[in-house]
Amino acid sequence: MTAPATIPPPAGRRMRQLLGSLPTWVVWLVVLLWTVPTFGLFVSSFRKVIDINESGWWTAWNDLDNLTFQNYRDIFRETAAQPSMWEFALNSIAIVVPATIIPIAVAAFAAYGFSWMEFRGRNWLFIALVSMIALPNQMAFVPLLQLFNNGARLTIPGLDWTFVLFPDLGIGNTAAAVWLTHTAFGLPLAVLLLHNFISQLPRSVFEAARIDGASHFTIFWRLVLPLARPALAAFAVFQFLWTWNDYLIAAVLLTDNEPMTVALVNLVGERGSNFQLRFASAFVIMVIPLIVFFSLQRHFVRGLLAGSVKG
Repeated sequence: MTAPATIPPPAGRRMRQLLGSLPTWVVWLVVLLWTVPTFGLFVSSFRKVIDINESGWWTAWNDLDNLTFQNYRDIFRETAAQPSMWEFALNSIAIVVPATIIPIAVAAFAAYGFSWMEFRGRNWLFIALVSMIALPNQMAFVPLLQLFNNGARLTIPGLDWTFVLFPDLGIGNTAAAVWLTHTAFGLPLAVLLLHNFISQLPRSVFEAARIDGASHFTIFWRLVLPLARPALAAFAVFQFLWTWNDYLIAAVLLTDNEPMTVALVNLVGERGSNFQLRFASAFVIMVIPLIVFFSLQRHFVRGLLAGSVKG
């Protein structure tokens, strides 16, 4: 018995199938274009100065014998003129860890208060706090330098009274000044992100906890924090990447104990004589953020989508 001939799909169906697969190809094209510069940076980090000057990184496959680890050895070797990159990595960690943990802790408490605690002016205070996202951070550098180095005092003209608004903590040119600055700049986004998640939690869960006699702190510690783990992880990735890759704040507030981003600029030299070390240093700086992102990407995506719709 002869098998029936396969009827080709109509032209409209073939067009819909083609258009349906188009977004996938577009995504892969964007990923490829986004990855090419990073791959070129990785290849260039193993090349010699003369090879970098004479040819592009895509020609490295023609002569693999010229690839070397010397650039990595140079950045991790301590000299009289330049400390090892390990020291700058420790400085970056000393800034990034507190600058990530502190805003998460403060913003989580604030987001719970704005979501489930009734007090006068709650909505206006929330709007005022979130609106700080629109302010440029650069306008606060000079007041922050004054605050960290000398504190803040208010003197009333005509009276011999001076009020200390902010004490002189002596934290100028220290890592504490940098991570406090990152904490202040990161709080508006953190409160907004966590509020969108916490406010969508079921009200019945909180009512049942209050009937059982649970306080606000108990509800926050036992219920909110475990349920808000995706949102906390999403903001942790945001804050970690922003703080780790920051150059401007560290360059303004620190003259010693710089993080890796500042060291990357200083490592090249005033006339760019060591520019080949920039490739290896930049790739080393990328390693830890990549590890953090891929470790938390599942929670990161869930945290971004959480609270985006109601249902």
